[in-house]
Amino acid sequence: MEILLVEDNPADARLTELALRDEKNHIKLSIARDGVEALAFLRKEGIYAQSKSPDFILLDLNLPKKDGREVLREIKGDARIKHIPVAILTTSDAESDILYSYRMQASCYLVKPLELDRFIEMMNSIKRFWLDMARLPRRDEIREPEYH
Repeated sequence: MEILLVEDNPADARLTELALRDEKNHIKLSIARDGVEALAFLRKEGIYAQSKSPDFILLDLNLPKKDGREVLREIKGDARIKHIPVAILTTSDAESDILYSYRMQASCYLVKPLELDRFIEMMNSIKRFWLDMARLPRRDEIREPEYH
């Protein structure tokens, strides 16, 4: 399972990385620190030309350079990558952010808990659902998009 985490807070990124670590499911986590980097990764631009497309994206909304709302809109507007499930993982519980995210076809909207044990519990739930229960397209049946 290839997961792209789009998160600018190093502490949150490290915590997510530790929470998702799982030998059983063989998760490979890539981290983009801002919206521009995330889109370059997804579009295989520059240093990301050889990167594998993620099976799943965890996207923060409040990002530098290009915020998560713009990133979500661009992902879902790009036929080559719009099939990738995007879970919003953010501190915002604003109704306008929730509504916008679902209108832009986010797969789910999760508010980061402040307590460490609740955060770990949320990550475990994400792993159980997206890795054990949800059916995602098989990698060998998805043609890698060609970017020029």
